[in-house]
Amino acid sequence: MNEYLPLKGVRICDFTAVWAGQTATMYLADMGAECIKVENPFIWNPMTRAASPRINAMVAAILPPWIAGHPPEPGPRPWNNSPAFIQVLRNKKSFTVDSRRPEGLEIVKQIIRSSDIIAENLALGTLEKLGLSDEAIRAERPDIIILHMPAFGRTGSYVEGRGYGAHIDSVAGSTILRGYRDSSPSDNAGIFAGDYWGGMHGAFALMAALRHRRRTGEGQVIEMAQVESSAHMFPQAALDAAWNGRAHHSVGNRSIEGFVPNGVFPTAGTDRWIAISCRSDQEWRALVEFLGNPAWAASAAMATVAGRAENEDALEEHLAQWTATRERDELFHALQAAGVTAGPVLHAGEAAEDPHLAATGAWKRLPATEDYPEVDWLRPAYRFTKSDIDLRTPPCLFGEHNDYVYRELLGFDEDAVERLRAEGHIASTFAPEALENG
Repeated sequence: MNEYLPLKGVRICDFTAVWAGQTATMYLADMGAECIKVENPFIWNPMTRAASPRINAMVAAILPPWIAGHPPEPGPRPWNNSPAFIQVLRNKKSFTVDSRRPEGLEIVKQIIRSSDIIAENLALGTLEKLGLSDEAIRAERPDIIILHMPAFGRTGSYVEGRGYGAHIDSVAGSTILRGYRDSSPSDNAGIFAGDYWGGMHGAFALMAALRHRRRTGEGQVIEMAQVESSAHMFPQAALDAAWNGRAHHSVGNRSIEGFVPNGVFPTAGTDRWIAISCRSDQEWRALVEFLGNPAWAASAAMATVAGRAENEDALEEHLAQWTATRERDELFHALQAAGVTAGPVLHAGEAAEDPHLAATGAWKRLPATEDYPEVDWLRPAYRFTKSDIDLRTPPCLFGEHNDYVYRELLGFDEDAVERLRAEGHIASTFAPEALENG
């Protein structure tokens, strides 16, 4: 494989936060874009580098692992090893500057002049308050592509709304359409899926804008409301409500496409489950044969999807009683061999060690740094045949590329660099006031 990267030469001035925006720029960085994160050492951006700037071993033992599963001793800079956010920092560069001050704003403008994209998903109006309105940005670089990723758009009745992925999921309808069939939306935990849907749509929008600029020379200003990218994931519910007046609710693990059975069933042991789906009458017959042709499955009604759907409660109960006595992994292999769609429900640790995932080349080991140990990292989930889309550089540490940006990119001399360091623009840690407010 050669070293060609499709977006090599594209530069992103990255103001993104949390998961949605950082995911969008991550995809472009994976494809070779130089993504330069603008980070302010005087402002703790909530849920962007870590859930809290004060993670220690005691706190990490209390909070959920996906939030606080830092190394056993997180060290003095836990924002450099947060499991919730470190993955979206791969293949990127980080430099620090206090863009609220005139000199810092001028430094950002110098970055913008040499950038192809500026991306942000901050609270509405944040860039404008810094003096970086769309007009001001385009005055620095007329053909630049500007991506705004507000939660609920820049106009309309929800314009003042702020939110994380869980809030966007709820407004889009995710909360009412998932969960157990006998539960209420308030029983559901937040899953933050809106962040990743928004990130993928943001990346697609940027790619389309780059293509447009290549053909026409024109830049773009893109408004990509995250709630819209989330809502499109449920077209069947939206269209049925609009055309037929039917409101949808959660169907649990049952299929919206009419597969019966389709669910998650207990297996031997504690909290071990298997997913089984019969996507055709042929698969159903294979399952019945595998079960030993029990009497409950032999009725004429069970031979058709419609008949099975009418008796789905009883069918699931019989199937659950049978699977509960079987070992999960042996059962799923045997079912697959019999022609039945099945797979284990894995805990996070099991998923990380899954041999099928490993066989896809999903992991890449990177050396340790002073802030995180030598571990396996997820590589991009896609490959191109003619370019090296990969995990090329580890997640960027806070301020790791200050020398590159200030000395190589901007051409500042030693005296200027030292002065900016003394004034706090250049840093590898957050200022005390940022940590206090974080």
